[in-house]
Amino acid sequence: MKNVNVIFNFEQKLEKNKHINIALQQALLKAANYCAYQERCHQEVKQKLKEWGLRENEALDVMHQLIAQQYLNEERFAKAFAGGKFRTKQWGRVKIKMELKLREVSDYCIKSALQEIDENDYLQTLQDLLDKKWADIKAPNVLTKRAKVARYVVSKGFEQQLVWEVLTSSEAYR
Repeated sequence: MKNVNVIFNFEQKLEKNKHINIALQQALLKAANYCAYQERCHQEVKQKLKEWGLRENEALDVMHQLIAQQYLNEERFAKAFAGGKFRTKQWGRVKIKMELKLREVSDYCIKSALQEIDENDYLQTLQDLLDKKWADIKAPNVLTKRAKVARYVVSKGFEQQLVWEVLTSSEAYR
């Protein structure tokens, strides 16, 4: 239902701008629907507009209108992405930051998004991952087991120094 209202409101706004050609209007409606479905970064929208056959200057015009109408917001995307990946996939800050950089999100937006992750939740998630992996790994000695657990959690994007601090300070991993 939300998408229908979005398209209807957007069509009303396009009626006011008669100087825009029909293909551009269709691309704008399609892009608005694409952005209303879920948060998108600028790179994703730019790529989709290119796939639809828009030229560079036309794509920029569409993107400017999407930004003006609040369909496209890089900071909002970064916060949604970071929160979602942390909660659902239990990614750490390092991996989230790398993924956002791959999507060409600005450093300001990345920093803002990472600040949204609660420190207590972050440490609790790290502890849960360590506990779960510690129970799963069967290794002949504690040092090998610690190394395997640390490697796994670091690959999930948690900071190496933080992982080793928790592993060496806790009695559970001895």
